[in-house]
Amino acid sequence: MNRPARRRSSKQQQQQQQEQSSATATPSSSAQPNNNSNTMDGAHRKIELQSPEDLTYLITNVRRAAAEHLSEAFPPVEGDDAGEDELRVRIEQIVDEYISQTFTLAAPNLCINGFDLDAKTFPAVYLASPNNNNNNTHAAPEEIVQFEPFDARKRARVEELAREEEDLMREIATLKKTVPAATAKQYAETFWSGLQGDQEGFEAAKVSVVGGEEEEEEEVVETEKEKEEQEQEEEEGEKKTTKKTKKKKNKRVLLEDLGQVERQEDVEKGYRGVVETLGRLKREMPATVARMERARVAGEYVLTER
Repeated sequence: MNRPARRRSSKQQQQQQQEQSSATATPSSSAQPNNNSNTMDGAHRKIELQSPEDLTYLITNVRRAAAEHLSEAFPPVEGDDAGEDELRVRIEQIVDEYISQTFTLAAPNLCINGFDLDAKTFPAVYLASPNNNNNNTHAAPEEIVQFEPFDARKRARVEELAREEEDLMREIATLKKTVPAATAKQYAETFWSGLQGDQEGFEAAKVSVVGGEEEEEEEVVETEKEKEEQEQEEEEGEKKTTKKTKKKKNKRVLLEDLGQVERQEDVEKGYRGVVETLGRLKREMPATVARMERARVAGEYVLTER
């Protein structure tokens, strides 16, 4: 691979530098008296970009294309003889200045998302040197504040929302004053109505129970009255029969139609046995109760001793 000749005469280098410096000086000298001509007329639209990243992308592409052309014209030298090419470095500086000057002059004719570029912040933000960018890759990006143009409709919308907020705040304040008292009143009414209903239900149940007891007592009284009436009737009947028997001089007379009752002897024996059993129970009951009481006392004594 043929390496390009790095050693050049000082005269050739001086001539090339003079030519390049004159080439870069001519556009700047022609641009100074025509600053107003760089701005486009009102009839022409500006170059519109959607975001600042678009402008950064354009500048980066231009610089990359310039770096590629420089690499083709001045390829890097490899090997032990590799060193910094002063001519290449100088040309890179000149090209970088040319690119920065070009975009600086074009800035008045550019707009990003409807906003014009600020001449004070534009060179520092978008046209920073790539060498400085490489050295400050971890530096925090500078915050850019952009102001939207005044819009009367949005201003009216803001005022409407502010009035709506005030109305809502007044409504909330009114609710804070009225809702707690109304809620407490409603709760108290519900509580007392429920308590009154429970009391009425209790009274109704009580009346029904008392009424049932009174009815039972009335039924008992009626049954007792009926028994008394029956006893009175029986006594009257017995009196009548005794009178009749006395008149007949205690003579037993069987009715001719009925005759003698069947199993009369067995009935009489059973009746006599029942009467005797009741009499025996009546006699033995006190003794049995006394024995049970003594047994209960003895059991309690044994349990307490244990």
